[in-house]
Formats: sequence, C-alpha cells, structure tokens
Amino acid sequence: MDTRLLLILVLLGLSRAQQDGNECTKASAQSCGECIQAGEKCGWCTDESFLKQGEQKSTRCDEIDALIKKGCSNTSIENPRGSITVNKNQPVTNRTKDGVKLKPDQITQIQPQKLTLDLRSGEAQKFVLKFKRAEDYPIDLYYLMDLSFSMKDDLENVKNLGTHLMKKMQTITSDFRIGFGSFVEKTVMPYISTTPAKLLNPCTSDQNCTSPFSYKNVLSLTEDGSQFNNLVSRQQISGNLDSPEGGFDAIMQVAVCANQIGWRNVTRLLVFSTDAGFHFAGDGKLGGIVLPNDGKCHLHDNMYTMSHYYDYPSIAHLVQKLSENNIQTIFAVTEEFQPVYQELKNLIPKSAVGTLTSDSNNVIDLIIDAYNSLSSEVILENSRLPEGVSISYISHCKNGVIEKGENGRKCSNISIGDEVKFEVAITAKGCPFNGKSETIKIKPLGFTEEVEIVLNFICECECHKDGIPNSQSCHFGNGTLECGACRCNEGRIGRNCECSKDEVRTEDLDANCRMDNGTDICSNNGDCVCGTCECKKRDNPEERYSGKFCECDNFNCDRSNNKLCGGHGHCECRKCICDANYTGSACDCSLDTSTCLASNKQICNGRGTCECGVCKCTDTKFQGPTCEICPTCPGVCTEHKDCVQCRAFATGDKKDTCEECGYFNLKVVKMKNELPQPHDQPYINHCKERDANDCWFFFSYASKNDSTIEVHVAEELECPSGPDIIPIVAGVVAGIVLIGLALLLIWKLLMIIHDRREFAKFEKEKMNAKWDTGENPIYKSAVTTVVNPKYEGK
Repeated sequence: MDTRLLLILVLLGLSRAQQDGNECTKASAQSCGECIQAGEKCGWCTDESFLKQGEQKSTRCDEIDALIKKGCSNTSIENPRGSITVNKNQPVTNRTKDGVKLKPDQITQIQPQKLTLDLRSGEAQKFVLKFKRAEDYPIDLYYLMDLSFSMKDDLENVKNLGTHLMKKMQTITSDFRIGFGSFVEKTVMPYISTTPAKLLNPCTSDQNCTSPFSYKNVLSLTEDGSQFNNLVSRQQISGNLDSPEGGFDAIMQVAVCANQIGWRNVTRLLVFSTDAGFHFAGDGKLGGIVLPNDGKCHLHDNMYTMSHYYDYPSIAHLVQKLSENNIQTIFAVTEEFQPVYQELKNLIPKSAVGTLTSDSNNVIDLIIDAYNSLSSEVILENSRLPEGVSISYISHCKNGVIEKGENGRKCSNISIGDEVKFEVAITAKGCPFNGKSETIKIKPLGFTEEVEIVLNFICECECHKDGIPNSQSCHFGNGTLECGACRCNEGRIGRNCECSKDEVRTEDLDANCRMDNGTDICSNNGDCVCGTCECKKRDNPEERYSGKFCECDNFNCDRSNNKLCGGHGHCECRKCICDANYTGSACDCSLDTSTCLASNKQICNGRGTCECGVCKCTDTKFQGPTCEICPTCPGVCTEHKDCVQCRAFATGDKKDTCEECGYFNLKVVKMKNELPQPHDQPYINHCKERDANDCWFFFSYASKNDSTIEVHVAEELECPSGPDIIPIVAGVVAGIVLIGLALLLIWKLLMIIHDRREFAKFEKEKMNAKWDTGENPIYKSAVTTVVNPKYEGK
C-alpha cells in the first residue's frame, strides 16, 4: 500500500476515534450520579418520556448539545457545576522596618488562607494565590557545627559569631534569634574507639578533648548574642575514627525537636558547618545498628541518646522532616567537599551551599549571602493529594515572567515588598470511594504560613435528593424513581424494574424479543432484558438503534456524495426524511430551479427541463449546465438575418419564402437609436448586418420568458456613398509634383555636399605640398678645373 495512502487512513482513523470518543456515552451510566462522574461535559436527562422504545437507560447520559438534539429540554438536564468559596482572605501585610512591631502570627505573606472547593469530575477549579515578602520578618538561626578534631581552628572563629552575626542581621530584621549545637559521631565502634581511655579523651595524649558524642544542643534559640559567645567559648573539640561524620543524626534532631530548640513560626535557618562528608541510612549496619531512624525527638538533657539504637536517616527522610518543619538549610563546607554537598543541595529544596575557609573566618558573609539567595525564591508545595485529584500551577513572577509545569511552582529574584501570583487549578477525576471531604494544604517552602483547601466532591445530582422510593412508576414500587429513571431494588431488572431475576425463564423472555416470530433476537442489534429489547450502543454517539425490536436505526439510509441523505435530511428507521425543497430516496433531488436559470433568466434557456436542479436539454443542438452552449449554431444575428431582411425590407435570400419567418413578432422603428436598450430588456441582442447593396441594417433580438421572440428593426439604412473624383485626381497630381520637387531638392542637396567635400580635399592637398631644392642629378657644370701637379704653391 502507498505510504501516503496509509498515512491518510491512519489520520482518518484517529479523527474517527476522536469523534467517537464520547466519555459520556462510553460510561454506560445507570444513574445521574454515575453520569456526572464520567466527565465535565456530561449531563443527564430527567424527562421521564425522553427514552424511545428500545433505548437503554444509559442513553439519558450524554453531552449537553447531544441531549438537546435528541429532544431533551434545557430545564430537564442535570448538569451540576463546581464552585469555589473563600473562607479566609486576610490581605498580605504591608509594613516597614521602622513601623509598628508585629508578632509573627500577625504577619501575613500569602493570600487567601482558606478555601472550600466543590469539585465536579473533570472540571478544574481555578484560583489565584498571592505571595508578598514582608519586610522585617523575624528569623531564627541555629548554628550546627562539626566538633571533630579537624575543626579545632574553626571553633576559635565561631566563638565570637553570636554578637557579630547579630549586628549584621540587624540590617535585615529587628527580630533575630540564634542558637548553637554540635555533633561528632555515633558512640559505637567502628566510628569511635571504645577503649576507656579513648572514651575520656579521643585525641592524642598531648591534646585535651572532650568525650565523643552524637549530637548536643548547646544553646537553644535566644536573642542574647553574648550568651551565644559565652557558651560556645566553653566548647571543646572531640574526635572520631572515620572521616564521614554523623551530621544527619544531628540535622534530624534539630528538625523534629522544635520545643527543645525553641523554633518559632518564622523563617527558620539551619547552618550546617563541617569539613567532612556524612553517613546516611544503611551505614549504621557497620556498628550493628539495623533499626531505621524513626524521625522522632530523642533529646534528654540536650543530648541525643538513641544514636546507638537507630540508624542514620536517609536523605529522603531528612527532606521530608525539613520540609514539614519549614527549615531552610545552609551547608557551610570546605572547598574539598563542595561537590558532595552541591549534589545534596539539589535533593533538598530550599537549601544552599557556601564555601567555608579553612578556619571559618568568612562564616558571617557566607550566612548572609545564603540567606539572601534562599529568601529571594519562593517555591510552592502541596500536601499529599487524595486519589484521583490533580493540581497544576502557573506562576506570574517579576517582570512579566510566566512559567508552567514544574517551573510554575516557583518564582525567583524576589525582593522584599515584591508581590507575585500563582494560578492554581485543582481537578478531580471521579468520586472518592467514601465521597467524604478531604483537606489539602499549599505552602511556600521554608515558610510557616499555608493555605488550607477543603475539597468537597459532587458525587450525586440535585435530583437525587428528590428520589421517590418504591415508586409506582417502577412497576408497583419495585424501585426508586430518581432523576427521571428507575433505580431497581435488589433482585429486580428491566427499565422499569418489571422483572425478577428468579421468576422468568430466559426462553420466555427471548420470545418477546423476536420480530415476526423470526430467529434473530432484537434484530441482532440489542439484548433481550426482561422480555424487552435494549438496543446496543454504537461507537459514534450520533448513531443509534431504536424500535421495539431494535429494527430501526438512523445511519443506514441511502447516501449521496458520501453523505447520509445527501446532507439534506435525516434518517429515521432506515428511511430519509428530506428537508424542504428536496426529494428522492437520498434527498439528492433539489426542487429549487435557481440552478437551472440561464443568463437570459429562462429556465434551461428555454431549450430543456429542470430535473433535481439540473438541466436536461430537449434540443439536441444545445448543451451545458443551462442549455446555452451550441457548438454548431451560427450567431443569433446571422441566424435571423434573412428572415428579418425579408419581413422588414422584402429583400434578401428568403424574400420568396417569407412565410416561414413568422416565428417572431416584428416591430419597426425609424432610427437605430430607437431600438430597445439593455436597461429596457436586460437580455437582448443588438445586430448589424449587410444587405446585397452593401448597406447596413440594424435590429434587436429578444427572447421572452413566455417563449415568444420579439424583433425590432430600424428603417434607416447606412449605405456607403460614391467616391469624389476631382479631389482624388487633384490629390494624385499634387502628390506627383510634390514628390518630383522633393527628389530634385534631395539631388541638389547631395551635389552641394559632394562639391564641398572635393574642394575641401583639394585645399588640404595644396597646403601639404613641398618643393624639392636639391641638385639636378643630370646637370653638369661648364667649368673644368685642372691642377698642376708641379705647382708647389710658392
């Protein structure tokens, strides 16, 4: 098969599949509730008389336009829609750093705060969330430091961190608190040496180190920077055996022990400072620890007491707990471990990595830069969604930037006071099993504020409440009349619950479903249910079987131009019902004669009949769509010239047989300008013909709608006059004379030009002539000179 043909067939198949893909009819809904869960376009017809004989109950469920076409009125269609109710909509806070000091719970950065959504299956409910960074927002910062021996010089620089960081943070917020914690490693082999001496001092004998520990909360969050300096200055370095540290145990306890740490519902920053890698879930097996980390707080006297009992947490576990507790993490690590923690940062949302110098003297600048980076980005996250519910985001960020998909959850480069918006769409597919309300939450990562959304699911139609149990319309009370249809009681079947599953044999039922005692049940187009035919559904929702025995359909009528009923009617029980002005078995015969009108406004040019909007020419010489083309016919003027000349002037070739020219009405006018003009009769031919005397005569020819022909003839002829001899002779003589004079003048002119050229040539040669002054070669002098040879000249 040709590739192009195959492609066309595939595309046609896809187009047909899309056309047939009506989710409403495919659902085979037996109640209004099932129907509205099939899709947002589905409606249910509650009119009790809507179903035709043989149609199934599920025919009531279809798209709204389709139901109206089938005869269901708008008032009888159940089509509930979803809605949104805003329960709490406190505006975002507008204040300056020098303004009235507010408590953290008085500051609002996201709006609205609570909504209630009524969700219809397939219909998205959309709302807008507004976020604005508040100025002078409180900050809690907890500094978690690795106190293994390699961090000894770093500890010296951190001892004055409290007061210095307080001063720096005053430029950002007036409400700042700081805390401190430290970690080393699990206190079991092979992470540390468990010999008694090493448990007291894990360092070399010349170094005074404190006993190893897993995690210690040294200072809960406080506003007193000097207290931070005082307590940190008392800390001592410890030691362990392996290079990776137990920092994940410490991060987990800092995240989940909110009361002991003193976290408030404000911006929470965790600074994790180390010069080594980290252990994670599974590494505890080296020390015989197999129980997974439980993610709970185990601080007693500010010490983590279960490090020997629970394994290290996994990265995913840490991400979950940090997100749940709105903690933003800053990894302050040495350059050697930058790549490792950069990869970790990619796994932990709202985290940053800074390069720590070997002695941590840049830690304050690192914290400020990381905080500015974290706070300039807002990322929305939502809690776990109920089954069948989906959510999407579209962000409207600064400078008109719009993002969709996963990028629609976040906006970057947000400064204090900037406002951004997020379009949120929530869609439910179907209805939960129990149909109860669900609550989800949306919040910006790293912030304690959140939006509470209550989801109510529309699982039933309004008419469901008005159902009539044990209705007499459902065969003497064997069902509930609900939304125009019977919902049968247990054990009853049939469209009106008229049969019991246990009382009637199948053979008895089938006999009622055979037409004219034939063998086909429901004409092979349906199923026999309780002695009544329920017709099958077609893939195309526009096509239907109907009738008591499903013997009728609306798609097996005659076609014309590949269209059912020619596109000019509709099919009822395999017979075309034609629209007005159409007839025929396929409604392909038009009764409109406008397509048969010729240019002279005559039907088929008066030379044929109009059948089904097409001309059938009765005169075999004529053809064309309106019988106006005659390839073998002379022109109208030439054809009627002899008859016009005969009747008007009694001349011409037919003057002896003029009686055969009586087929037209003749009218004579004086002058040719008196002939009928086109504005008098739109379809008229003007003719100009020559007679035997070379005179022109003029006439007009017009064909009337009543098949009569009317000819107007002008009496005045235009004959050519004889030639005038004198002017002709005079002209010839004058011409000869003039031509002769012209030739003489030309000859004279040429001679003058020639003589002048010859004279000029002579003058030029004369000027160029030169006489030779040399001796004549044949001349001899008469004097002879003789010399005496003896003469000596004395």
